[in-house]
Amino acid sequence: MLAIPLHDNWVFHDKDPFAEPLFVDENGRILRFTLKPGQSVQQEHTAPHSPVYIMILAGTGLFSGGDGQEQRFGPGTLLILDTGEPHAIRADAEDLVFVAFLHGVPEAPWHR
Repeated sequence: MLAIPLHDNWVFHDKDPFAEPLFVDENGRILRFTLKPGQSVQQEHTAPHSPVYIMILAGTGLFSGGDGQEQRFGPGTLLILDTGEPHAIRADAEDLVFVAFLHGVPEAPWHR
């Protein structure tokens, strides 16, 4: 069994959000995102080969899904995005930390 502490050693970057791979294998990947207020994870984008499951650990953020409407969510919320569903994420007035779970995508350049 592997245990990964989700609330330890958060790293924030001044210019851009930081996506830290917590676990990557042929079945999927788990990434921890840290964003400072006002930072966003790209503009609207998709995960064309995987659903995306997001668990918010700290802070509040503005999340939009397929309808393009931003909604504010905070700690303890689980968001589920369908495969290929367009989405965007932006930190609100405080640091935002969340974990994203995705199925494996072998052609991804950072996939091991």
